[in-house]
Amino acid sequence: MSHQRRFAVITGAALMLLTATACSAGKTTVGTLSFRAHDSPVELTYSNTPVQGCHRIALPHGAAHVENNTLVDIVLYRTPGCQKSEEAPGIYVATSLSNVTAPDSLPWRSFSVVGS
Repeated sequence: MSHQRRFAVITGAALMLLTATACSAGKTTVGTLSFRAHDSPVELTYSNTPVQGCHRIALPHGAAHVENNTLVDIVLYRTPGCQKSEEAPGIYVATSLSNVTAPDSLPWRSFSVVGS
């Protein structure tokens, strides 16, 4: 095999690998997630959030209201790091639905995408 041909094969393989990696790495939720604290007019909206990992809800006192206007389901957590416990299990919110906490319950502090 000539040097030029070997270089072309290596370059082509590298481009195929980069393309495959780029396709799987950048997946996001399609749509918006909106969060609001209890009795607060301030709303925090996340658009096209990465589907992998745990995401903190950046409200100082956490969220009491959520609207899931994405194409994916999410799980809400009472802890900042998406941990579950017996006292605070995750809350499942399906796509196109909303949820509200009871006034005396702990706020939501983080969320993750189902199936990520």
